Amino acid sequence: MSKKEPKVAIVHDWLVGYAGGDRVVDAMKRVFPDAVIYTLVYDPNNMPEHFKSYDIRTSWFQKVPTPITPVRIDKERRHITLAYFDKVSTVDYIGAVQGIPICFDAKECAADTFPLQNVHEHQVSFMEKYEKQQGISFLIIYYSQKETLYYMRFEELLKFWKRAQSGGRKSIRFEELSPEYFMALKNHCFVPYLDYIQKDLDDRD
Repeated sequence: MSKKEPKVAIVHDWLVGYAGGDRVVDAMKRVFPDAVIYTLVYDPNNMPEHFKSYDIRTSWFQKVPTPITPVRIDKERRHITLAYFDKVSTVDYIGAVQGIPICFDAKECAADTFPLQNVHEHQVSFMEKYEKQQGISFLIIYYSQKETLYYMRFEELLKFWKRAQSGGRKSIRFEELSPEYFMALKNHCFVPYLDYIQKDLDDRD
């Protein structure tokens, strides 16, 4: 009777900079290549590129900010008045809703067609990995001329993305969108995306 290999998990406090403990995690991952890494917070912008190939599962309260470098500071009010982004961001928000991990990016479109060049490859890759870790990824697109909001499920985004990658249309026509995922503002200001996260979940069952 063959002996089964033990399942191994690697647990670390956080992965936000490649220091001593993070190097140990990296070394352990090489010894146990199938191991899942569990951590409170993971910032891919501050870790080596090869970490993006690892199966890293974060806690429910992760929110990855985009690092900035201040250029001008109002010393009296202690406010940053001018700054630039150090690195490319992943998505606008990473967090949790009622214990469900979510990540999304907000986009604006002034025409009836949404250019896929507004979505970056690293964002699609990040969202895909987030979905594989049992999270929910989506876009919120605001069509400014129509004053209409749309909740785009990652599954739908990936379908259009793959079409473009295979030489097809590089944009999404308004009429291609699913009517049931258009959102109406509540009280003229609140985006009811929580309702559509629930619908997204229901449609997956």
